[in-house]
Amino acid sequence: MKEMQAIETSQSTTVAPAVHSRQLGAQLSGSMSFSSQMSKEDEEMSRTALSAFRAKEEEIEKKKMEIRERVQAQLGRVEEETKRLALIREELEGLADPMRKEVALVRKKIDSVNKELKPLGHTVQKKEREYKEALEAFNEKNREKVQLITRLMELVGESEKMRMKKLEELSKNIDSIH
Repeated sequence: MKEMQAIETSQSTTVAPAVHSRQLGAQLSGSMSFSSQMSKEDEEMSRTALSAFRAKEEEIEKKKMEIRERVQAQLGRVEEETKRLALIREELEGLADPMRKEVALVRKKIDSVNKELKPLGHTVQKKEREYKEALEAFNEKNREKVQLITRLMELVGESEKMRMKKLEELSKNIDSIH
């Protein structure tokens, strides 16, 4: 912008003395007519306006280029940030996926083990009932055996007493025969 003002100032300083000197020359000589003097002034003003217009156009183009460059730089930064954010998102998704897979795998294993445990639990209960029944039968037979052994001991004891008694009687009978 400052450059444009400097260009305009330098143009106006170079154009103004030329116009001024021509006007003075025309007035001093007096040989030129009024209409030719006006057309020269109009022509000079047109050139000055055209120069100013061109200078403004150049300034606008320069500003456009600056803005384009800034926009391009900004777009480049935005693109880099977008890539960075995409990488961060991928990393986050990468962290979530293995955990989900592991959790799903562990859940499947738990379900599988539960399915295996159910029949095993029924088998355990059935075996426990069978064990209790077998233990009761064992204990019953053991009590019966103890009773039988007790009865046997009683019988053996009675039998011994009776035989001893018989033996004493026989011994007395033998003694009485002699």
